[in-house]
Amino acid sequence: MSQVDTFLSRPIAHRALHDRAAGRPENSRAAMRAAIDHGYGIECDLQLSADGVAMVFHDASLTRLTGEDGLVRERRAEELERLRLRHGDEGIPTLREMLDLVAGRVPLLVEVKDQTGVMGPVDGVLEEAAARELRGYEGPVALMSFNPHSVIALKDLAPEIPRGLTTEGYDPKDWPSLSEAACARFREIPDYEAAGASFISHQANDLGRPRVAELKVAGAGLLCWTIRSPEAEREARQIADNVTFEGYLA
Repeated sequence: MSQVDTFLSRPIAHRALHDRAAGRPENSRAAMRAAIDHGYGIECDLQLSADGVAMVFHDASLTRLTGEDGLVRERRAEELERLRLRHGDEGIPTLREMLDLVAGRVPLLVEVKDQTGVMGPVDGVLEEAAARELRGYEGPVALMSFNPHSVIALKDLAPEIPRGLTTEGYDPKDWPSLSEAACARFREIPDYEAAGASFISHQANDLGRPRVAELKVAGAGLLCWTIRSPEAEREARQIADNVTFEGYLA
């Protein structure tokens, strides 16, 4: 089984197997433990702390997930770890803490969040922080990002780790920071080859796009996001090789 095939063999829990009612916030240690217990792969997100540490957290802002004001990048890792995630009793984990917890038991699909706000050229700080922590990790892991510049940077920083692009239909209404021309460009996934990618994780309701079919025929692994019901999963699997899911047990 190839490195990419590992990520096509079992469903992937979106931001780990989170469930607020059960005290498992997204991207939390509790959600990771639940995913491991069920044998699911884990999708997670990385943001950068003020002191250059890769933190497992989805939003650039702290507000939605912690109730605190400000941005992740404005606080040091030690302070972020002490913040309580809403609907749980844990702080924000570092990438290192997540790797130690998972310890190779299930595949990890790690999304490097865009730090530029406009999907522009990156300074490489978050990418280097991620690559540094992943050196020597023995479990199955892959890296991806919406920002192709991040994936291209990871091509040099972590060449041994499979890379992919997170992709979608790029409706300009959903991307106010991007011009219509930029949306039109990203929509056609033009940077796949330059990034040395081996898979895409594509928006589920846009799986019928011809470029997606073209990449799949050429050998790209095809994951999709985010599936929220068994019915949606059955439909997505007619095209996609695997699903990233939440809100039910895939």
